[in-house]
Amino acid sequence: MTKLDDELRRWEENTLQPTLKRFPERKTQFTTSSGIPMPRFLIPAWDDKIYLEKLGFPGEAPFTRGIQPTMYRGRLWTMRQYAGYATAEESNRRYRYLLEQGQTGLSVAFDLPTQIGYDADDPIASGEVGKVGVSISSLQDMETLFRNIPLDKVSTSMTINAPAAILLAMYIAVAKKQGVEIRQLRGTIQNDILKEYVARGTYIFPPKPSMRLITDIFRFCHHEVPHWNTISISGYHIREAGSTAVQEVAFTLAHAIAYIESAIQAGLNVDEFADQISFFFNAHNNFLEEIAKFRAARRLYTKIMRDRFKAQNPRSWMLRFHTQTGGSTLTAQQPENNIVRTTLQALAAVLGGTQSLHTNSMDEALWLPTETSVRIALRTQQIIAYESGVADTIDPLAGSYLIEYLTDEIEQRAQTYLDRIDALGGALVAIEQGFIQNEIQNAAYEAQMAIERGEQIVVGVNRFQIDEKIELERLKVDPAIEVAQRQRLAALRARRDHARVQELLGQLEGVARGDGALMPLFIECVENDVTLGEICNTLRRVWGEYQPPQF
Repeated sequence: MTKLDDELRRWEENTLQPTLKRFPERKTQFTTSSGIPMPRFLIPAWDDKIYLEKLGFPGEAPFTRGIQPTMYRGRLWTMRQYAGYATAEESNRRYRYLLEQGQTGLSVAFDLPTQIGYDADDPIASGEVGKVGVSISSLQDMETLFRNIPLDKVSTSMTINAPAAILLAMYIAVAKKQGVEIRQLRGTIQNDILKEYVARGTYIFPPKPSMRLITDIFRFCHHEVPHWNTISISGYHIREAGSTAVQEVAFTLAHAIAYIESAIQAGLNVDEFADQISFFFNAHNNFLEEIAKFRAARRLYTKIMRDRFKAQNPRSWMLRFHTQTGGSTLTAQQPENNIVRTTLQALAAVLGGTQSLHTNSMDEALWLPTETSVRIALRTQQIIAYESGVADTIDPLAGSYLIEYLTDEIEQRAQTYLDRIDALGGALVAIEQGFIQNEIQNAAYEAQMAIERGEQIVVGVNRFQIDEKIELERLKVDPAIEVAQRQRLAALRARRDHARVQELLGQLEGVARGDGALMPLFIECVENDVTLGEICNTLRRVWGEYQPPQF
């Protein structure tokens, strides 16, 4: 027993207990959204050895304090706004507007038909063209999307998964037409199919061929596009589906382990592709837990890469990530309140050391965001960056006893999940058995029940309501857009070399049935005006479509 322990006991008896008798605490138990107990306060419990093991220095393992030695003192995070709607022309205008407003990277949202590999004129796409993102069916659309945007000067993130390789092929083809050396390209494709099976649902192919596509991209980009992030392993959608912060970290890293194992089994050396792996996390409302979550994820990933996969290059140990504020936390009621929510979430991401950030717009719970609301969302990042001072020092909250406690707790609880998933046989088996899905669903149910019981207050929803009439500006997608997109596709099919298209689709089917490289052929296909849907339908005939198990 130390003197500090004696003093703590004295304080509890003589100071704390009399106060509690007069003023009971608001709750019998305070916890984070992951159920981690929140102590009243904490006292130091570290020596030098533990400090070096758990924190270390910025830019060095275990990267708890950030992956860069100077973090934002050297360069601010990349400010992206996820955007894309209607046609490529409309989205191109929005991108150029955002770049003019000071955005430093593009983030492309695709419509639902594009996300699941259908052309705009496919019957299944009817009514969905351009609704939740931009419609891209051909190289012509991709050229229009990036017209007057030099691809060697911007970093582009594309939220695309099942057909990610084909959209990347189109992006590369556009760069070549612009005269850009493809080795100069910088950006990210999400390319994370496992989370589609458990949380989001925009899958096409079964797991085995989907993993083949992913490792094919790893191999191609290692040799041809070395600055491109070949995958953005997404905890964001896991959190949007209702997971806790701990589950977000655990399931994201479990998926990362599966991708890395698949690439190694395909003959790749871990240090050849690891530095092109990136991550995508959510920033939710529990401010302190979110900061600790990012720090814990970095530390845990370092251990996985260094100790489990024996990566030798310290760059392979770095968890680099993009953050988006929590879409599921936005409310249709009192939508202006969402500006405050987004500000706190964005600040948590910055204090947690993100490399890239998207801030949601206040009206996204109602409709597609307008230019005004997008500008406010971007200005939120800029005010944090240039006015708040939090970017002027590295890991500002390190050493906070509470932050370090939460960081340790999240790491330990996430590791427990990883151990359970390993015992089941890995992430793919855990998905097939419904383990990950059930854990997320149970967490989502508990969170919703807490709101309905009034235990979790959502301002404007279950407390502090008002009678209101929403009078915000609204962005609408004209139904004529779908008609025009169909007409453009018809014109493209009429003028292209039909025989060459059929020849390439035949080659594609042959390679898909074997084990050859697909990326070079995808590029050749799109350069000859083979459409997204035609490529995906060819692969569907060979590989089939994923059917979720019934539990």
